[in-house]
Amino acid sequence: MLNFLPWKFLVKCAARRYGVLDPAGILARLRGFAQPSEVAEPLELLRAGIVFHARGLVNSKAIQHNLDWVWPYWVERQFNPNGRSFIPRACSFSPINLSHRNRTAVGLPGVAVYPIVDPRGLVTPLHDGWSLDFWIIKDDNRRLLPSKLEDEAVRQELLLEPTLEVRTDFNSDGMELSGSTKMLREGSSGVLVHTDVAALGNSDGWVAVAVRPYNPEGVQFIHKIEQLKAPEQLRVNDESTVSFDRSPDSVRMAHYADGDVYLDIRGSGSQQKIDCSVGMATAVALFRLKAGERNEVKVRVSLERDIKDGKKPIRADESWSSALEGVAALRIPDERMQFLYDAAVRTVLLLSAEDFVPGPYTYRRFWFRDACLMLHPLIAMGQLERAERILESFPARQTGGGYFLSQEGEWDSNGQVLWIAARFTKMTGRPISNDLDRSLKKAVDWLSKKRLNHRMSDGTRGLLPAGFSAEHLGPNDFYYWDDFWAWGGLEAVSEMWRSQGRKKDAEEAAALAAEFKKSIEESISQIPSNRAKGCIPAAPGRRMDAGAIGSMVADYPLQLYPPGEARIGRTAEFLIQQCFAKGGFFQEMIHSGINAYLTLDLAQTLLRAGDERFEKLFRRVGELATPTGQWPEAIHPQTLGGCMGDGQHGWAAAEWVMMIRNCFVREEADRLIIGSGILSDWREGGMPISFGPTLTAWGLVSVRLEVGVLELQARWRDEEPQLEIAVPGFKKVLANGSSSRFELTPL
Repeated sequence: MLNFLPWKFLVKCAARRYGVLDPAGILARLRGFAQPSEVAEPLELLRAGIVFHARGLVNSKAIQHNLDWVWPYWVERQFNPNGRSFIPRACSFSPINLSHRNRTAVGLPGVAVYPIVDPRGLVTPLHDGWSLDFWIIKDDNRRLLPSKLEDEAVRQELLLEPTLEVRTDFNSDGMELSGSTKMLREGSSGVLVHTDVAALGNSDGWVAVAVRPYNPEGVQFIHKIEQLKAPEQLRVNDESTVSFDRSPDSVRMAHYADGDVYLDIRGSGSQQKIDCSVGMATAVALFRLKAGERNEVKVRVSLERDIKDGKKPIRADESWSSALEGVAALRIPDERMQFLYDAAVRTVLLLSAEDFVPGPYTYRRFWFRDACLMLHPLIAMGQLERAERILESFPARQTGGGYFLSQEGEWDSNGQVLWIAARFTKMTGRPISNDLDRSLKKAVDWLSKKRLNHRMSDGTRGLLPAGFSAEHLGPNDFYYWDDFWAWGGLEAVSEMWRSQGRKKDAEEAAALAAEFKKSIEESISQIPSNRAKGCIPAAPGRRMDAGAIGSMVADYPLQLYPPGEARIGRTAEFLIQQCFAKGGFFQEMIHSGINAYLTLDLAQTLLRAGDERFEKLFRRVGELATPTGQWPEAIHPQTLGGCMGDGQHGWAAAEWVMMIRNCFVREEADRLIIGSGILSDWREGGMPISFGPTLTAWGLVSVRLEVGVLELQARWRDEEPQLEIAVPGFKKVLANGSSSRFELTPL
């Protein structure tokens, strides 16, 4: 009955009655910028956006008229009219972190719980929870408040051994403060966040451990804080316990009407409990600091809420040393690039403890796109048990019709799953399960049925429907990104089935791949030359713009065209000349920032084509990493802080691993190319450099180079590959896989 009501008419009348814009008319106008499609925007992304901006609305009410509070680093910067991070709020209804979305997760490789630390040492133990901050308050009224300090007073680093630990040091006005945060196992199943705080000052004062109702995204409510019977413990929101190694000398608390506890931090007395209906309760535990004496406070936070809400750890007893056993190792004299590789490996492992998620906080949910692209380095560096477990979880996410669904309206996932499943078998020699194989068959059928097989005049016949695709390419359109993935995935799975003697399945997949190829080529050929400029735009009806980065997937990683193919080369050149900022690819749409992993993808295309400019892009991405070795999804071109997505992006870490790997060992369809990306300064000083063992389509291989002698250690599975030794600065050597030692001749 309700379906027959004239909803659009009623909404329009109501809008006129109250003098507001007609939402139905606005939506119709918005759709005019996109191609007609089944799904205007994935529901999951709409839901995430609503949550995101709901937080922004809370921020607008809580922050701008309470600027006498101590706020997190991004707020202190973004609300400061004298700083380059300042963003006017004016008519912006939702103040959110658009300038410093940087954070680093600490954790264990078998536990899908990710406490995070921001650039000023603010610790957020629980997912999307409240935080702990650490201050020095002097009797002479001087203060060391980390979020308000300038960069020169702060040093932050990520320690990798024996576990992930973020250390942040502050030095200002005769005061020194440091905090080291890590997650450690306690007992048989529990885990705790450990923060060790140390303070030193030239006059008497207090070390303050502050409970804060916010995190690196903004306000996060605290309704209740109480000191337990054990005086060295505070219970927050009845969900987590903050413990100290000794009783505080004083505990101060405040609710919203009182303002920030910081405003009356040295008030008389010690409080036991605070309740705040607004959700802005604050508290601080104070420890006496004597002049010239170092004071250390050990803080522990329980994580029972996140452990209870999540699934059981995959490997409750797994340590970092055991998780890293057998992982492809890099040895180069460049300490920065060495550290970035080691940190990236750990990020990929950390984010694959359960479902493969692209980030520890904002993006702590599943996308096939990120999972498949992060699986590739996981396989290459030898983490087969992890990779197999994640792959085998894919059938449960497939619809009855064969669609690998993470977000509705994104049509790239089926091709991606076909491709990575086939890559797994090709690189490992292991078969996939019957369940996964059946799901691949269904995925092929889905691709066959999903294509636009009716004749269309706009060059879309045979392509996948218009969709939201990879979200950063622009409004809904017939994206070549989706179709290239379908073509590449079908070719890969066809080869897999052919190698297994499954002629019929292989032929069906190959025939469909050929149809996709034909449709793509016909579509590209119909684009007017004044629009395509000899390149491959993002979609048939698009002019050349930053969205064309999606079409580059045809070269890397899919290798659908030979190295240096003309249209791919011109597309890369357009992107480099027209879509770069501060030395990196600037994605104008959605991201509005420098994108590390897309810059690395372009570097991979240049490396494959033998273009020396790959090195400049490669090095620039290394320079853009945070001091803790992480990349936000998008980087603000002025502040160089994160401006979109997670501050520790798994896809970016994955691409750094693949970039390093391909510098040493790169695959083409008919051969292995060794050393083509080895940088000249890595070889300076005569020290040996090495990488491996890494899995390839032919087997396991390690590369070692020392003073013009290159050595391979290989374990080929079947036939030996053809080798091309192509170290820059030396003559190329062609050989077969039976050779293991090569004396290189300088050019």
